Amino acid sequence: MKNAAIFVAVVDDDVSVRESLPPLLNEFGFASESFATAREFLESGVADKIKCLILDIAMPGMSGPELRRELVKRGYSIPTIFISAHAEFASQPDMREGVVEYLMKPFSETALLEALKNALNLK
Repeated sequence: MKNAAIFVAVVDDDVSVRESLPPLLNEFGFASESFATAREFLESGVADKIKCLILDIAMPGMSGPELRRELVKRGYSIPTIFISAHAEFASQPDMREGVVEYLMKPFSETALLEALKNALNLK
């Protein structure tokens, strides 16, 4: 699957996630970039070209759900895959609102690829 024209952003305060996901996304054929904080993502100016957002829920400063709400407020409708190491977040109603997929860390490459296919309507 070659989707280099499809740009996926990863926002996660965990350095291991930021270092491991972009090469995997590239292996899947997507262009990608990672960000350590929601603020860093917002200040990067890439929101216009993002086709999918892989977003950690629990981050210092602005959380994943807060970033999602901010993007919606700014007029962006980016399919979002929430990721978290904390199972308790999955049951909170606003965590699922407008979210395409929710993956618990650690997740498999297959689960991530399926979530991306769902988010981007790829078959």
